[in-house]
Amino acid sequence: EFDELCFEFGLELDEITSEKDIISKEKGEEKAKGASDVVLYKIDVPANRYDLLCLEGLVRGLQVFKERISLPRFEKIIPAEGEGQRLIITEQVKIRPHAVAAVLRNITFTKDRYDSFIDLQEKLHQNICRKRALVAIGTHDLDTITGPFTFTAKAPSEIKFKPLNQSQEYTASQIMDLYRTDSHLRHYLHLIENKPRYPVIYDSNGVVLSMPPIINGDHTKITLNTRNVFIECTGTDITKAKIVLDVIVTMFSEYCEKPFTVEAVEVVYPNGKTHIYPELAYRTEKVKPEYINKKVGISETPSSLAKLLTRMCLKSHVTGNGNHLEVEIPPTRADIIHACDIVEDAAIAYGYNNIQMVIPKTYTIANQLPLNKLTELLRLDLAAAGFTEALTFALCSQEDIADKLGMDISATNAVLIANPKTAEFQVARTTLLPGLLKTIAANRKMPLPLKLFEISDIVVKDPNTDVGARNYRHLCAIYYNKSPGFEIIHGLLDRVMQVLEVPPNEENGYAIKAAEGTAFFPGRCAEVFAKGQSIGKLGVVHPDVITKFELTMPCSVLEINIEPFM
Repeated sequence: EFDELCFEFGLELDEITSEKDIISKEKGEEKAKGASDVVLYKIDVPANRYDLLCLEGLVRGLQVFKERISLPRFEKIIPAEGEGQRLIITEQVKIRPHAVAAVLRNITFTKDRYDSFIDLQEKLHQNICRKRALVAIGTHDLDTITGPFTFTAKAPSEIKFKPLNQSQEYTASQIMDLYRTDSHLRHYLHLIENKPRYPVIYDSNGVVLSMPPIINGDHTKITLNTRNVFIECTGTDITKAKIVLDVIVTMFSEYCEKPFTVEAVEVVYPNGKTHIYPELAYRTEKVKPEYINKKVGISETPSSLAKLLTRMCLKSHVTGNGNHLEVEIPPTRADIIHACDIVEDAAIAYGYNNIQMVIPKTYTIANQLPLNKLTELLRLDLAAAGFTEALTFALCSQEDIADKLGMDISATNAVLIANPKTAEFQVARTTLLPGLLKTIAANRKMPLPLKLFEISDIVVKDPNTDVGARNYRHLCAIYYNKSPGFEIIHGLLDRVMQVLEVPPNEENGYAIKAAEGTAFFPGRCAEVFAKGQSIGKLGVVHPDVITKFELTMPCSVLEINIEPFM
């Protein structure tokens, strides 16, 4: 039932498991003995829905969707003059120039709420904050510090404080050394490590709140007894920082004494300008009902479309003689950027499974790409000839297509990858041969003979195309046995030409002529001509090539371009 509800809401329930199951799968039964049996739901949330990353937002979204509650209205409370908190940004902060802040007043934490609060911060850090590179979140017990707060940058040796969960004070340089081996925090050190000044936030008494984006101070640590939470988000991207702050305060303001209220904080910029955060901006968009109906492929009345959108936390009503929908975008929905986002939500609420399938009103008939059709037909005939199809990687190493085949990489015209992750995938293949030789090397234990083929694309540079490269559909077949079996590969070429209805003559058919190739045995190589052009080669593979691919038996190979036969 819950699985169906998730699907209707546009989510996916991955699996229902428990801590015990997870540990036993990864580390075995023995390790799982002390683990809990509490049922865990693994829910896959779309990347743009930050408001569903914690239980509070997820439950609220589902309750609104089921029409059990209406979406709460978030309210920003601006304190009286001189009573509110201020965050002053100094000129020194060049490395992370933006900061936003807010206060959650009279909040009540329980163990579950506290865990959820910390967990949401971690999830936001990992995705929208791009591992803290764009935004870093700091949450502090406001009753342990006194404002106004100063966001500045100092030399590492000048910053000294007790980091979270540590028992003594360290300078910033020592902190960096301390966390170099920390499995969690070491991934963030590079963000400020080589900078002459590190960002830091102080209160009016010089107490360090945090050194973003690395660690908070232990002094302002939040506990279950914390009543007032000061939240600051610093970063390099002001838009993301505002979204992150909005998400955190909208999710957890329901636990405040006055639910869904957030106390604003004044941020003072180096140029003297001030801004009140969080923005908690509501905005309205106008969408035509027929636009939604046309895009989704339904025919709902404007009022029922408004109801569908309201269920998706987008409060909507019909205006202007029923020919417009006025949609209110709450601060929780930073993902609504364009009218098509509103259309998507209407489609989700309507239910994708409820949309009637119709044949598109077009005059064209869908057809398979001729080249793919030819490829499919050739595959059947090659299989019937006793060859087994292989499917190899389109990327390979430079060695595979050049050194191992006795060629220079510049002569191959290969497309190189700018930043390859591994040596195995450096270039796009210019021939199918290395892939098949590697496949044979991996299957040496199989009974002989090994007969393999592949029909796939190769890629070569071509300055005449808009992308600078061109694909060609190649057919490659290989025969590996105690004897080279050139006659078998030659016979296969004849069979391929027979099914393609190309006669064996030089004028308008196909012919083979003696040739040389670095990958082939001298005097055992022929070039294949068809339709008046060279389409490939066949022959016995050179012993050096066989050795380089860690093989021990002779083999013969055919590789041709099949595009001229279209």
